[in-house]
Amino acid sequence: MKIYISFISIFFILFGCQKQSDNSNIKTLMGTNISQKKLDEFIDNQMESLNMIGLSIAIINDGQVVYHRVKGYSDKEKGILADDESIFEGASISKSVFAFFVMTFVKDGILDLDKPLYGYMPYPDIAHDKRYKRITARMVLSHRSGFPNWREDYEDNKLFIQFEPGTDYHYSGEGYQYLAKVLKHILNTNWAGLEVEFQKRVAIPFKMEHTKFIKDDYIRQHKVQPYDKNGNWVDKSLDAWWRSVDSVFVAPTTIHSESIDFSKWMIAMMNEEGLTKEGFEELYKTHSEVGNNGLLIDDYTLGFSKLSILNLSELYQHNGNNTGFSSYFTFDKNKKWGLVFFTNSKYGDAFTLAIIYDLLITGWSMEKQVAIGLTLLLSTILLIINIFLAFLKKTQMSKVRNTNLKISLLVFVGVFSTLMLMLTIMLNARIIYFIFGFLLLATIALTLKSLKNIISFWKENIGSRFELIFQFLLISGILISGVAIMFL
Repeated sequence: MKIYISFISIFFILFGCQKQSDNSNIKTLMGTNISQKKLDEFIDNQMESLNMIGLSIAIINDGQVVYHRVKGYSDKEKGILADDESIFEGASISKSVFAFFVMTFVKDGILDLDKPLYGYMPYPDIAHDKRYKRITARMVLSHRSGFPNWREDYEDNKLFIQFEPGTDYHYSGEGYQYLAKVLKHILNTNWAGLEVEFQKRVAIPFKMEHTKFIKDDYIRQHKVQPYDKNGNWVDKSLDAWWRSVDSVFVAPTTIHSESIDFSKWMIAMMNEEGLTKEGFEELYKTHSEVGNNGLLIDDYTLGFSKLSILNLSELYQHNGNNTGFSSYFTFDKNKKWGLVFFTNSKYGDAFTLAIIYDLLITGWSMEKQVAIGLTLLLSTILLIINIFLAFLKKTQMSKVRNTNLKISLLVFVGVFSTLMLMLTIMLNARIIYFIFGFLLLATIALTLKSLKNIISFWKENIGSRFELIFQFLLISGILISGVAIMFL
């Protein structure tokens, strides 16, 4: 009987692994695999449900792009499809790239992160508030300058300071643009000259052929059209602000790119290319605390939003939203895993939540997630009950309780530990299925032992039949949900 069960279990493990490895080649953040077909279907469904007009997306595994798609329309009215040459506005993901750009000046000794920017260039727009003379590049890049996001958000259209610089966090595009003006001043150039410097320091070294803050002829020719939440075309030429910055290097918002070009920069950031070790330490360390709910810690570094998952996995990321465009990127530099997308719609944030949390963290279906949750819940209940019963007077039931205590410990610790390993290590799908298969095999063996004890005590312990039934239902539920984990 034991040999038969072992062979069946091994067959299940091999079958599960074969199914995964044959049809899947994209790793999720937790190391499981999903098929390109499944990902294509998911994206198509999301684009339809969210009314997303066009999309350029890339996924990075082990420091290389393993999935790239361009879907939808570049110009819906004219029926022009988006393609590999389509260019999108990146909006606020500009901030992360610009922060790296700034750090190259720090590396070369041209800029000091902690020297007040006033020392490089006085800023007439805020000269009425002497507190601005304390603002540094570090404060700007970590959103601690005290500036509002944009002065145009307020009736008087005047720049002001909300709090003592360096004492609090407030997201600010104004601060980034002040720093861009300082760099332009240091270089004694104009906005076009700052773009040339960006190309020299960032785009050309990383072979980002069509990534620019100021549009050139190629970008103007291949840029996709913008659309609002209702899928209607937006005429940005009617907006005075957008007209005013058409040929301006707007550091926090005007980067133009597409997923393959942008992924090259992401891979360089994972590999820590272009700065010294100390430079990347400054770039990536926490400078502003944004939110903390215990499970997820959201911080801001120099240009990056840093999301810590249970303090085990760190994602460096940023989203972007401009009129008619949205974007997002994220990467785990230790696992060399990442995702980037651009879309000419306003539903980028909703798409981010869907593709990350519903698919790319684990790659598991909702049914599999429920099975894992049920397994942990039932094993926890079984564990608590049998720990409590262990303190009671020893009886013949102690054998059943001890065996079930072992089952609950094995399942709870095993499943929970495996989930934690998947967060911290990019495990191969075969390894994951082997671990779960081993846990399942051990659980089956202990369950058979427990059932044998339950049957033998059934007639002799009439007064304990309720406990026997309850324990039986719990271990049966654990076994069923454990099997479901393997096959859902």
